[in-house]
Amino acid sequence: MQPSSPGGPLNLLLWRAFLLPVRSSRLDRLLRPLHRWVWRDERRRASKLFRFAQTESDGGRDLSRAAELTADGLLRRLFLRHALDEQRHAALFAERGRALLAAAPYSVPARFEGNWFAPGERGLDDLRVEQQSPESLLAFLHLSEKAAAGRFQIYQEVLAADPQTRALFREVLRDEAFHMAYTDKQLGRIAPRRRGWRLWQARLGRLWKAYLRFAVAVASAIGTVGLLVQYFVLLPPFALLAKKSERRELPGWAPVPTSSGRGQYR
Repeated sequence: MQPSSPGGPLNLLLWRAFLLPVRSSRLDRLLRPLHRWVWRDERRRASKLFRFAQTESDGGRDLSRAAELTADGLLRRLFLRHALDEQRHAALFAERGRALLAAAPYSVPARFEGNWFAPGERGLDDLRVEQQSPESLLAFLHLSEKAAAGRFQIYQEVLAADPQTRALFREVLRDEAFHMAYTDKQLGRIAPRRRGWRLWQARLGRLWKAYLRFAVAVASAIGTVGLLVQYFVLLPPFALLAKKSERRELPGWAPVPTSSGRGQYR
């Protein structure tokens, strides 16, 4: 996608978007070796691309709904453009994932995907579009697209051994730069005095969601460890006691006296 000359508001935004630098976060740069390890396995790579495709598709539907709800004409066009980009990304990710699975030798799928350390775009994180004001939605989208662009920059850097997937991320990254730019400029247009406060609100919301994801991951790990301890530490003594008790029982049927004096067997 190449930007046209800035002859209108939308084209002007497209033109300026390509001039905005994309910077990865310090944490992502610090975790570059881990990102490289996560993306090294072909089947795990395909699984993550399918996950990205699902996220992009869900985000496209939510953006289409946001375009229906807004009364701002320019914002409606931008949301629709954004939604089309997300749907196209979903198709590209899914297509590349299928190609990787078809070409990869059969092996046991990698169980660990590193989604906490190497996530894709978070999308709208189950945000209820109907309950958000346009400025809150723009602030959230701006931070989400900025984070996604930084991660995709890292992903294409660590995928030197897979030029096709690397080219895919490079193409998607150009769109992410546009999304990052237009959301910031539109937030400044419709809420110039509240722009900073809306961005801080969005940051706090993202931090809360990150905490919830971390808490769920920790709870899942604790639950897994607890079940393993029960299975390998607590259950064996009861199994041994049951076997000892079984050896003391008489084989076959045993007479049981009743009130009538006749014996019954069990």
